[in-house]
Amino acid sequence: MLFDWLVTGHVLEVNPAHAVRGPKYVVKKGKTPVLTIDEARTLLNSIAVVVKTTGPDGQVRESADLPGLRDRALIGVMVYTFARIGAVLQMKVGDYFVQGRRGWVHLPEKGGKEHEVPCHHKLEDLLDAYITGAGLAGDPHQPLFQTAAGKSGVLSGKPLWQQDAYRMIQRRTAVAGIETKIGNHTFRATGITAYLKNGGTLEIAQQIANHESPRTTKLYDRRQDEISLDEVERIAI
Repeated sequence: MLFDWLVTGHVLEVNPAHAVRGPKYVVKKGKTPVLTIDEARTLLNSIAVVVKTTGPDGQVRESADLPGLRDRALIGVMVYTFARIGAVLQMKVGDYFVQGRRGWVHLPEKGGKEHEVPCHHKLEDLLDAYITGAGLAGDPHQPLFQTAAGKSGVLSGKPLWQQDAYRMIQRRTAVAGIETKIGNHTFRATGITAYLKNGGTLEIAQQIANHESPRTTKLYDRRQDEISLDEVERIAI
């Protein structure tokens, strides 16, 4: 680069290092924080989906906690489909549908691409509970994941923003006692790592995540982290 600059400034006539190529920097591991399988399970199970209120007669009544059902389903979609947060927040109610007796999700991806993924049976339960509890099934064109109006817990009909999802995740992880600093992208990496740990193949993970290259999918494979931790514990001092 120095010689190129000297040639441009007419200090030198030719660049003697023209044929030299610097080493390429190859990223082999992503920087996205990942939850362990136990942490992901703890997070989903810690989200309250029922609100208990005491009436004038002293009777305790239970009702659906719509923000809780929404947040649990939102995290579930990212974990079980390896979806980007941007694609999940663009989903309409009709983007969750049944085909061949199995639930599927339709994800609007970057560049107008269309991507469909079959649902894990646990994800079906999460989405069914949310859609039924919120009464969303009647209008397939409304946003699937909506903001809540104030502290009322009533859905507003407006789509959730990405920064709202981030703040929600921070609140939920704090309540669950998870100290790992995570973000919206964490669940994509968490799902891919869990899938590969249970015998999944990189090629299929690439298809589910809708990556153009398996090298991109490999960046989300964090199985090596656990091996490294086990080896560190061998330092018996």
